[in-house]
Amino acid sequence: MSDLLWPGDHRAGDLFTDAAVVAAMVRVEHAWLAALAGRGLADIAVPGDLATLVTPEDLPALAVGAESGGNPLIPLLRLLRARLRERDPAAAGWLHKGLTSQDVIDTAIVLCLRDAVARIRADLGSQIGALSRLADAHRETRMAGRTLTQHAIPITFGLKAAGWLTGVLDARDQLATAAGMPIQIGGAAGSLAAPTALTGDPARARELVDAAAQDLGLPVREPWHTSRAPLTRVADAFVTCTDAWGRIANDVLVGSRPEVHELIEGAAAGRGGSSAMPNKRNPVHAVLIKRAALAGPPLAALLHAGAAAAVDERPDGGWHVEWATLRTLARRTVVAGAQTADLLAGLRVDTGRMLATLHRARPGIDAEQRSITPQAPPEQPYLGASDEIIDAVLTRAAKPG
Repeated sequence: MSDLLWPGDHRAGDLFTDAAVVAAMVRVEHAWLAALAGRGLADIAVPGDLATLVTPEDLPALAVGAESGGNPLIPLLRLLRARLRERDPAAAGWLHKGLTSQDVIDTAIVLCLRDAVARIRADLGSQIGALSRLADAHRETRMAGRTLTQHAIPITFGLKAAGWLTGVLDARDQLATAAGMPIQIGGAAGSLAAPTALTGDPARARELVDAAAQDLGLPVREPWHTSRAPLTRVADAFVTCTDAWGRIANDVLVGSRPEVHELIEGAAAGRGGSSAMPNKRNPVHAVLIKRAALAGPPLAALLHAGAAAAVDERPDGGWHVEWATLRTLARRTVVAGAQTADLLAGLRVDTGRMLATLHRARPGIDAEQRSITPQAPPEQPYLGASDEIIDAVLTRAAKPG
């Protein structure tokens, strides 16, 4: 899967593609079938990998078939049952028994999101390492601080990098909190009625859920058919990531203007070229990262709108709007995370240009210092607790996230 109109989409690879979603739904069905067999409810041998029953050639028909029932699991079940019946008619009869479409789709979405989160957390780790090195290496790199686009007071680039790092650490922490997305199994209306009828005991029905969750490596909680916080929470975490990366990209975009030239994206063959102006080398990573930061919040807002529109025991449209929205948001966040890691790894800092800009900003940039300490020698360092702030951020960065 690759999106021509979202340059860099290939970086997300197979994450959340149609094939990945189908594979995740099949994994959920297999885990439930194994739970039924393992608890002695289904007198069957659990079949081997059900994924072998579906091929890439089946995807177009599954996509078309999803329209008639409103979700992609219904045509997938028809296909799985027909093909499993040829191998093991008894197992085919137990497939999906006790589940509902939302159980399988929600849990499959969680599995796809888990893979995306793992990729993003890995890139956050790379970003934290790069930013920690920048903050420490540039403690003494003086530059003009800017507020509301104008010169403010002198700062160091190390402090600026520590500010970038703080945003990335906040994103890491929020993503870690959201990462524990649970299995979603509640039966037709969230009451576990069918599993309870199968087992004859509510406690045993819950044991089935526990067994399937363990098989899938997911935590367990009560059914959340119409309580969508597990998904809006991870969406918000994705946006916190793109917020932090967008803030970095914005500074790089400003800093890379020819008249500023304090920050330069790392060079790579063919990167940043223009179709018409061979003299240009555009800060393309920063541009694409900013794009993701602009696109993310409306997607998360749409998920919240769907959650707020939940009605009865299965939302009519509010549930359905989640699927493609989560896929788009997850893939775009993965792409932006990889691009930000690359940007920071190759970022060049023109310390001479920073210092020259600071000198040209004087004496105006020293106005606050003169108003507070009028007796101080001119151009005495006015860096406050910058070192202590950098140390505190680096200490936080060194802790496992």
